Amino acid sequence: MITLEHLKKVYPGVIPLKDVNAKINNGDVISIIGPSGTGKSTLLRCINLLEKPDGGKIFLDDEEITNPKCNVPKIRQKMGMVFQSFNLFGHLTIIENVMLAPVKLKNISRQEAYNTGMKLLNSVGLANKYLNYPGELSGGQKQRVAIARAMAMNPDIILFDEPTSALDPTMVGEVQAVIRDLANSGITMMIVTHEMKFARSVANKIFYMDEGGIYEEGSPEKIFNNPEREKTRRFIRNLKVLEININNKNFDFPEVISSIENYCNKNLVNDRMRNKLELSFEELVRQILIPVLDEPEINFTAEYSDDDQKIEVFVNYAGHDVNLNDTENKISLSLLKGSVKDLNYLQQENGIYSNLVKFNIAN
Repeated sequence: MITLEHLKKVYPGVIPLKDVNAKINNGDVISIIGPSGTGKSTLLRCINLLEKPDGGKIFLDDEEITNPKCNVPKIRQKMGMVFQSFNLFGHLTIIENVMLAPVKLKNISRQEAYNTGMKLLNSVGLANKYLNYPGELSGGQKQRVAIARAMAMNPDIILFDEPTSALDPTMVGEVQAVIRDLANSGITMMIVTHEMKFARSVANKIFYMDEGGIYEEGSPEKIFNNPEREKTRRFIRNLKVLEININNKNFDFPEVISSIENYCNKNLVNDRMRNKLELSFEELVRQILIPVLDEPEINFTAEYSDDDQKIEVFVNYAGHDVNLNDTENKISLSLLKGSVKDLNYLQQENGIYSNLVKFNIAN
């Protein structure tokens, strides 16, 4: 239905979309997730041609809609768009908001538009509000009207841009329920959302966006249970990450300790766990590894999870089979083992890093 080929969008000082390639099939319900600033909303706006792409092509049913000769208003009639901020006309009643586009753009009679509009308002639970004005509705009700308005054009696809982000938490569920009903009806949808449970439950496919494109895609089960790529895993598990790279024996140790303290303070890691993290760096990196590595190449990564209140630490380093268990510094090894859990050493083939030490830190 929709094909994206090497889509690119550039703003001054930032490139949210560098190279986006994707195929959206009829009936797909795609949840688009990822950190803020990774181009999720920009992607929808480019598909709907509210933003002009700076490179690449978009095809809708084999027609290139990025072609300068394309009839953009006609294409937009095939795509409904639901925004964060509702964008209802405050001077029109609810039914007039729903009727406006079909009458103006599709030349449908006012009676037919009224009849269809009332059916749609009934489907979102707001038929009794048809003579009210937007200012008389709650945020959740306004968003349901916006969905009915999008459906009034009988679109082939509906694009939802953070449809619940502007709502009070008590109103989120009512809007999500309407979107779930639409998903079950078979209409094609793309939904940008930060609500992970909703994203997983409503979609048949997930796009995780990062690094200027679709970093990883797959079924909800794959993305949420077994993501293949590191940034996806960290995002799904809501991990707070600290990375420290050491490539000099005379590195700035106080600066490293300061970065660990800042990381722990920022993520509300308690003092006990912070002390253990600092000690693990001190004993493993500074006392055990640095003395035996002629040219140190060490990556120390800590991942803190709010969910289980645990820090997982991965220490990758170069060198020929430098097993920490063979160290002559038994005091530091003993201190390390006494402070962490599940301490393991592995040999690996991973670029410049041939050794991996991993362990957990908990209360």
